[in-house]
Amino acid sequence: MKERFLIKNTTIVNEGESFIADVLLADGHIQQIGTIDVEPNYKVIDGTCKHLLPGIIDAQVHFRDPGLTHKGDLYTESRAAIAGGVTSFIDMPNTVPNILTVESLKEKYEIASKKSLANYAFFLGVNGDNIDAVIKMDTSQFIGVSDDGLYFTKKGNLLADNPETMEKLFANCKSIIAIHSEKEQIVEENERIFREKYGEDIPAKFHPIIRNTEGCYEATKRAINLAKKHNARLHILHLTTEAETHLFQNDIPLQEKKITTEVSVHHLWFSDKDYEQLGMLIKWNPAIKTQQDKEGLLAALLNDRIDIITTDHAPHTLEEKQKTYFQSMSGAPMVQHSLNCMLEFYKEDRISLEKIVEKMCHNPAILYGMTKRGFIREGYYADLTLVDLNSKWTVEKDNLLYKCGWSPLEGTTFQTEIKQTFVNGNLIYDNGVFQENIFGMPIVFNNKQY
Repeated sequence: MKERFLIKNTTIVNEGESFIADVLLADGHIQQIGTIDVEPNYKVIDGTCKHLLPGIIDAQVHFRDPGLTHKGDLYTESRAAIAGGVTSFIDMPNTVPNILTVESLKEKYEIASKKSLANYAFFLGVNGDNIDAVIKMDTSQFIGVSDDGLYFTKKGNLLADNPETMEKLFANCKSIIAIHSEKEQIVEENERIFREKYGEDIPAKFHPIIRNTEGCYEATKRAINLAKKHNARLHILHLTTEAETHLFQNDIPLQEKKITTEVSVHHLWFSDKDYEQLGMLIKWNPAIKTQQDKEGLLAALLNDRIDIITTDHAPHTLEEKQKTYFQSMSGAPMVQHSLNCMLEFYKEDRISLEKIVEKMCHNPAILYGMTKRGFIREGYYADLTLVDLNSKWTVEKDNLLYKCGWSPLEGTTFQTEIKQTFVNGNLIYDNGVFQENIFGMPIVFNNKQY
């Protein structure tokens, strides 16, 4: 029989309000919320002066398993995630091999069942090579299909650059289509211009000029128009520009939206001013852009044009990052610190706790149709994180849990600390100590509404 945990006198942040109550966890679920008497068989956790949030759901990560496990794997990165309050994730298809078939997708789920400490789901990859096979499938069996990261494997794999492939997919897909939205033609022309001037060693500060607003905006606008034409379910990944935010709606509930988007934490945290100090360490695709874009993204998050927060967690070795511009890999690890970053904005009075929980917990569950996750409700899975909002600590190499062993946030002092993380009612992380012999579950979802 699983342990029964009673969290006493904690401030619950859930569904737009914060209130003090007790929470009883039993048989993997939230059994009761209220004033609860202690029983002899309860393991009691004192939640006084701490805040209890639903476990964070990170709907875009690259955990590198299989095939790229020198950078990270489903064990190491899920462990880092849990230390950051993340209890569920959706992983992208750009592993080796790319996840382009049902067979490879099943193999990935099998690997996760033996390695992932957090709950998991996986996108099926879609590109020009497998589009005909994908549109013949019952795509409602997938939590979503995505092209993200596949452009690293072969040129021309970005859906946003292939109107014919997009037409086929949007006309036939019965799941969310999650795309990386940049126009490669614009990017390539900018690369040519800067290569002529600087050769291979282009300074990092020009990355947001090469991968500019125009390239993102044009691709997103075209994708939205195609989705509307076919009444398809489109999700634009990692939005980076203030201009793009105006292409999305905030006048209908998320449950009714057919076109949605997200912002990744690093695009809220960093701006182009940070390239001088951090260089290629903050080279992401799409690029971190201006202070105005950063502020515009936060404003769109607050006014509900942006629906969820993700990390796009993408570990590379330090050696891979420190190469010259065209050789340096795009992406960086973030999943251990995403909640801390957002709580720092709360400390600055720029976002409420309730809005953070909405965008990092409730909305990912709603957007991807997840069953009994993302909320603190009786009968739901007990995916929870207990946070101390007044506990300072500094990100240093020796407290990083990423397999790649580095972070662009090294030296950052946070004012909040994740104390405990529960996954399916199990206390997996407790003040730096992990329970490592209990694995997460595959996320159950419902795509039939599409």
